Amino acid sequence: MCELFAMSSRVPATVRFSLQEFSRHGGLTGPHKDGWGIAYYEDGDVRLVKEAQAASDSACVRFIQEHPFSSTLVVSHIRRATQGAQALRNTQPFTRELGGAMHVFAHNGHLDVPGLQRLPLGLHRPVGETDSEYAFCALLERLRGLWLSASGVPPLDDRLGIVAAFAAEIGKLGPANFLYTDGDALFAHGNRRLHGGQTIRPPGLHFLCRHCAAHAEPMRTEGLALEPAGGEQHVVLVASVPLTAEAGWQALAEGELIVAREGAIVSRNTGYT
Repeated sequence: MCELFAMSSRVPATVRFSLQEFSRHGGLTGPHKDGWGIAYYEDGDVRLVKEAQAASDSACVRFIQEHPFSSTLVVSHIRRATQGAQALRNTQPFTRELGGAMHVFAHNGHLDVPGLQRLPLGLHRPVGETDSEYAFCALLERLRGLWLSASGVPPLDDRLGIVAAFAAEIGKLGPANFLYTDGDALFAHGNRRLHGGQTIRPPGLHFLCRHCAAHAEPMRTEGLALEPAGGEQHVVLVASVPLTAEAGWQALAEGELIVAREGAIVSRNTGYT
């Protein structure tokens, strides 16, 4: 399976990745990484960097380490291919425009294809062959009417209702951990994932809420460093496995959906209904 990471913060943070170390921390070793990608929100758009190759050999990764980008919303994915060729079209995160906003999606798991293909698609169609991209396009179809009828960003409760119903549906099709953001809020759905290379079980995602005073030392852990651009910082981190040894990490229950905005959890649905 794959490795997911996301960050929502109050003020922009410089995010410096060493994906080789980061993936090792999550249980992925060099030859098993079939691609990687990182999406940073900036000025209403998305800076997307991704490659269909191991991060250990990537000049792009070295550039990001030496020239890190700053953002309040970041989504990252390291791929271990289960569906679709090792190709850029199948490398996550995936991005699409809807309602004048950039939407980003990354998924960890393996969904039943016949069941997934019963979900209707509209204007958005997959470019590649992965279950993950198909799921993203199906989610956007459910959100399309809401976004196209709204003046600006639709109410969060309306968006949450659609995402929660979608999460409950695809959770029946197999491991369905995903990160989705529309640039305003980060939605993280926990399901099941492979543990110890043997069993697929919860938890599939973990999260941590942090508060850092102004001029605090950067947060550093295996493969990741976060440094506030200035001012008091609140941050929510979401990852497949806890990234640090601190006690604040919480596992998402199977079917749990959390929503983060500007570095704070604003909604927490504790399971399928």
